[in-house]
Amino acid sequence: MTGALSQDSYRELRDGVLKVATDAPESVIADIQGLEVDDDSLMSVFTTIAVRIGDWPGLPFAVVTDRPDHVALLATRGADPPVHADVPTAERARDRPTRRRALQLLASSPHASAAARAFVGRTCAQWDVREHVDDALLIATELVENAIRHTKSYPRLRLELRPRTFTVSVADDDPRRAILLERPKEHGVGLRLVAQTAHRWGCNQSWAGGKVVWAVLTSNRLHPIGGEGAAAPRHEVPDAREPGPKSRPAQNPESAP
Repeated sequence: MTGALSQDSYRELRDGVLKVATDAPESVIADIQGLEVDDDSLMSVFTTIAVRIGDWPGLPFAVVTDRPDHVALLATRGADPPVHADVPTAERARDRPTRRRALQLLASSPHASAAARAFVGRTCAQWDVREHVDDALLIATELVENAIRHTKSYPRLRLELRPRTFTVSVADDDPRRAILLERPKEHGVGLRLVAQTAHRWGCNQSWAGGKVVWAVLTSNRLHPIGGEGAAAPRHEVPDAREPGPKSRPAQNPESAP
């Protein structure tokens, strides 16, 4: 990252990194050595990014800089991500979480939700995940049907399993963000069901265009791929670009059209 981190560029930087994270396979490393900071409080953007990436897609996030002013500001802001002097060091220190991932491209047809349910059922059986099968089936059905109803895309269903966490996400090529209606009509209840079922959910813009709508299921008993320790509770930090307390994005989401 180069240029100036200012009130005007804060949102662009934050959203740009989050878009990269939707397609990143292993981790996100932000090299900020060429970044100038207009206001010290704006360095909180990296904590905000770390928290949101931690919610979904659950990737490791690190910052790279050897500038004393950066390091001091990050420490002052209580930055959540680890800070390294160079990219190779960040890569060596990268924690690669144990995970399984399965992808399914679906047709844009009335049969897509049935194909999605079959895929979820097969994958859950293969991964020996039983506790959340019914919830995962419901979420996949609603997200796929929402994508079919409101976009002209071929939905891309992705399942991810990490210790204690099972994620269902559907990507499409429509950049319009998801909307959770206050008073849903006949075709507006799906996302509300997802919100009621999932531990966390939300909508992220994709770097390649379009968006990803995701939902996370968690359980103390959901760790068939190793790892007994649950992640410590995380809290959203104030967004320096937008005044006032901020909610965790998955608890107060903007969802799909």
